Amino acid sequence: MLDSDGTLSLRDLPRPTTGGECLIRVVAAGICGTDLELLRGYAGFSGVPGHEFVGVVEEAAEEDAHWIGCRVAGEITVGCGTCAGCRGAGRGHCDVRTVVGIRGRDGAFAEYLSLPSTNLHALPASVDDETAVFVEPVAAACRVVEQVRIDAGVRAAVVGAGRLGLLVAQVLREQGADVMVVVRSEASRSNAVTLGFETGDVDGAPRSHARTFDVTVDATGDPRGFAVAHALVRPRGTLVVKSTFHGETRLALSPLVVDEITVIGSRCGPFDRAIDLLGRGRIDVKPLIAGAYPLEEFAEAFERATAGRKVILRPSAAPQSRGAAT
Repeated sequence: MLDSDGTLSLRDLPRPTTGGECLIRVVAAGICGTDLELLRGYAGFSGVPGHEFVGVVEEAAEEDAHWIGCRVAGEITVGCGTCAGCRGAGRGHCDVRTVVGIRGRDGAFAEYLSLPSTNLHALPASVDDETAVFVEPVAAACRVVEQVRIDAGVRAAVVGAGRLGLLVAQVLREQGADVMVVVRSEASRSNAVTLGFETGDVDGAPRSHARTFDVTVDATGDPRGFAVAHALVRPRGTLVVKSTFHGETRLALSPLVVDEITVIGSRCGPFDRAIDLLGRGRIDVKPLIAGAYPLEEFAEAFERATAGRKVILRPSAAPQSRGAAT
């Protein structure tokens, strides 16, 4: 449980009241950069955090009974379906949306959570539980290639070699881009090299590779990341912002105008595409996992997550599940 002062604690809470939603027993949940930013005050959230998860549906309304027993991942935004935001841009931009573990809705660092069946995606046997924790962030990475045309040979730089940055880099490479990952430590360089990427140093790359990339992506979770991504993108190139953090970014707008840079904010993405890539082994997540902890060891888990790789919490033992819902 996250209190308004940024304090995490372990508490006994009642099982969620579903109100017609599906009740999901959480098998595994990943700690991501956004969860760490919540502790610093991002989004003003208090409640149960956690939004990257795999679980098994235990209860559902009669019309959703076919989901019971299915192993699932879940889209994290719940929209009303009727407001201007939903009609114009989809439920991710609902005017009154709730977001699992981030905005007005308890999350996955608990034994149970609830979601509407429309948010659920059945997982094939080819995606194991640890891999399934990455469905949500891989979907977010896939959002970039929905927003920006990536042809074979496009030069791309991903600034940030953390959990999300290395997923974005893999998705861009899968799409045909030539990718360089900009790192700030030898540990992050090692992670990127393990996955087969050329790397550049956060201090040296803006000088040696200034204004040379067609597409740059800021995935740092740090205000300085935007400046590095801006330094690397060529005139009339595209800068994608995948970075969410508690704080503000100072930037000079005139250079963006003079160089006619397209700046794109990028958030959640397509779960079906993410599940397909993970199921076919096209995205390698195993090098990104630092370890798994029971929920009772949450403090140690969060501390380890600050080092950059994915840490997984296991709120409950894996229950029996059956095949995918259709």
